[in-house]
Amino acid sequence: MAMKLFLIQKRFLATQYTSSSLSSSSSSSFTVDFLVNSCGLPLKSALLASRKLKLDKKNLRNPPFVLQFLKSHNFDETHISKLIEKRPEVLQSRVEGNLTPKFNFLVANGFVGKLLHDLIIHHTEIFKRALDSRIKPAFSLLKSILHSNENVVVALKRSSRLLSADLNVNAQPNIDFLRKEGVPADMVAKLIILNPGTILSKRDRMVYAMNAIKNLGLEPNNTMFVRALIVRLQMTETTWNKKIEVMKSLQWSEEEILGAFKRYPQILAMSEEKIRSAMDFYINTMELRRQIIIACPIFLGYSIDKRIRPRYNVIKVLESKEMIKGDTKISTLLNTSEKTFLINYVSRYVKEVPGLLELYKGTAKRAEKDA
Repeated sequence: MAMKLFLIQKRFLATQYTSSSLSSSSSSSFTVDFLVNSCGLPLKSALLASRKLKLDKKNLRNPPFVLQFLKSHNFDETHISKLIEKRPEVLQSRVEGNLTPKFNFLVANGFVGKLLHDLIIHHTEIFKRALDSRIKPAFSLLKSILHSNENVVVALKRSSRLLSADLNVNAQPNIDFLRKEGVPADMVAKLIILNPGTILSKRDRMVYAMNAIKNLGLEPNNTMFVRALIVRLQMTETTWNKKIEVMKSLQWSEEEILGAFKRYPQILAMSEEKIRSAMDFYINTMELRRQIIIACPIFLGYSIDKRIRPRYNVIKVLESKEMIKGDTKISTLLNTSEKTFLINYVSRYVKEVPGLLELYKGTAKRAEKDA
């Protein structure tokens, strides 16, 4: 009797599991179909999104209203697809209780058209945050410092923490401290645009970084001060010391390192591998004197494969054919924009030197935007 009861229970549980599995599979299939056919997601993206969103005929009332709402704000199929890929759960948002008041606030504050689309698609945190306690105070503070909606969008794109944190508690004290220490309002704005997360740093770290940068002799009204402050805030003392030791191992003195940092702060934000490989190419392949690199530390920030090696190959060919002088200033060759370099050193000689353009392009794919 006991054995019979056990078999009945086992069969019942197996039936329930199978039924649940089929139901789950059916729901997943329904969700994927809806995401592909109604939201324009590619199948692969829809399959990934279906892990975070479960739809079936019983709970399908809300998603069509959400899509209709987005389209009423001129979100096209591409916008909607990108948004749903990033946050599938938005389809379950309440239109009247969540979306409408937030969109009304944004539109009333000048976020319309492309600005609205960019903000919503790149900052989906906005769907999770309370309008009165988070979004309104954040936008008010950011707008008062950054002045334009475009700048606010840029800052929000770069750090979702600006909406998740209480800016009056986490950011305002740092802003007040920076102003008290002589950092002009436009430089505070620049810091927030370049690296928004830094304004949320703990107060003791902000004070420490400020003192460290001031002790180097950088003036608070200088752009390099802001960039140096960002690097210092992102780095622990251990990491800072390690980077200094890396530079010293490459025969830089501490005075040279700190001098270079003041002119190009990113030099100590780069990885050890990048620093060493760049120095190796400049010293051993291009045979540059170390002092040239110390005088122009930005050289270390350039991509060797995307920028420096292609230019070096072109210059060597032109020099070998005596089409340019070998004493051309190296900083001119490396610092000039890609467009200018292409005109002056590639296009100008391409008929006389067959394969020059292919040499330049073939060494590495050029960056879409080369500073």
